Amino acid sequence: MKTLVICGATATGKTALAVECAKQLGGEIISADSEIIYRGLNIGTAKPTQEEMQGVLHHMIDIVGAQESFSVMDYQEKASKILQRIEQDGKVPVICGGTGFYVNSLLFDYSYGGVPSNPEVRAKYQNIADADGKEVLYGILQKLDPKTAARLHPNDVKRVVRALEIYECSGTKMSDISDSLSPIREYVAVAVDYPRDELYSRIDQRVDQMFAAGLVAEVRDLIAHGVTDKCQSMQAIGYKEVYSGIKKGTSVILMKDLVKLNTRHYAKRQITFFRKMPGLIWLKPEEATADNVCRIYRESGQETANLQS
Repeated sequence: MKTLVICGATATGKTALAVECAKQLGGEIISADSEIIYRGLNIGTAKPTQEEMQGVLHHMIDIVGAQESFSVMDYQEKASKILQRIEQDGKVPVICGGTGFYVNSLLFDYSYGGVPSNPEVRAKYQNIADADGKEVLYGILQKLDPKTAARLHPNDVKRVVRALEIYECSGTKMSDISDSLSPIREYVAVAVDYPRDELYSRIDQRVDQMFAAGLVAEVRDLIAHGVTDKCQSMQAIGYKEVYSGIKKGTSVILMKDLVKLNTRHYAKRQITFFRKMPGLIWLKPEEATADNVCRIYRESGQETANLQS
């Protein structure tokens, strides 16, 4: 049973397409989104509602509290078990999301160093970032693992901390880990390739809708329940800008503009990341229908059967 993957940039209609494909193929959806794993983060993550799910089983949504941390290895451990269970039930696993490392963790032979998360070590380095600044934390990584540091941005605290965690717990530099894009399961992967101007317009429209739906109030409620900017969940685009804006008294207009800008930058990074995925089929918007994707999926299965016969 091949896995169907619907990935790509934000605001390209992945969720709706995945639901329709899962209905046609008799599948279940595994979310590969690093934001909708958090409970209480609904509006800014475009988390699908029960109505939007249309009765299709969705997994890896609302599984972590907003004050908790969650790594790629945590995701891989939980989601891979779900994927295997779906396969055992004779159903089609549909991976849907734009967090590239999450997607890759289910498709390829990634060990991520084989080093499980260590809350104490992680907290130590996070405290350094909080107390002394991101640049100081980044400087530590530059000394210990300059190759990995060169691939990361000082603002990417989560991955800087993970690299330091791997080094301290295993003595191995992240840059020396030979993870590769070697598939561990058969898959069919598609992404919708919107023209850049149209993609940016869709992003702007989505951000406007999020603010109209009450994103600022949602962040205020999270703050009231003890969520701070030190929480991993508040590093998500849409939340970090609004959180900062609330604390600084920034206008909603400025918050909104910053969320739009950062989302555009994120979409560009997503596209660059997924361009490297072996066999990914990029569809024009008019080609991105459930009927067409399911046809591609079924024909791929026929080709495999022909090769084996």
